[in-house]
Amino acid sequence: MIFDAFEDFAAAVPKMSALAGLDLGDKTIGVAVSDRMLTVATPLETIRRKKFGVDAEKLLKIVTDREIGGILLGLPRNMDGTEGPRCQSTRAFARNLSRLTELPIGFWDERLSTVAAEKALLEADTTRKRRAEVIDHVAAGYILQGALDRMRFLT
Repeated sequence: MIFDAFEDFAAAVPKMSALAGLDLGDKTIGVAVSDRMLTVATPLETIRRKKFGVDAEKLLKIVTDREIGGILLGLPRNMDGTEGPRCQSTRAFARNLSRLTELPIGFWDERLSTVAAEKALLEADTTRKRRAEVIDHVAAGYILQGALDRMRFLT
């Protein structure tokens, strides 16, 4: 089921289950996962996008293997808060994914998550090549961590 309101998504996540955070791009999907206590987001991997069925299969394998209780997608709003074509694409991905899983699916405003990830990687003196390899799942970690931090104030 898809939840537009973050509070409703948070309430639908089963207790003591981890979350997956996704940073959807045109060519890749960054994936991060949380611990069961919902305190720490860990960047996991970057999936090279092929077509929806293949991408969904890889994501659902991660969800099953890691006993994930909810999926959070970064929603790429414009800087003024409006939704453009990238948001529509993310919402379409969520609709398609919801047909394949009963897990709650929610959204988190991802504005500047890639900028924050890039800054952190630069501060860690990561090479340009390595940054290109990990930026998407590090950005997914930032998206998921923001949501986890917010969830602590909802309980």
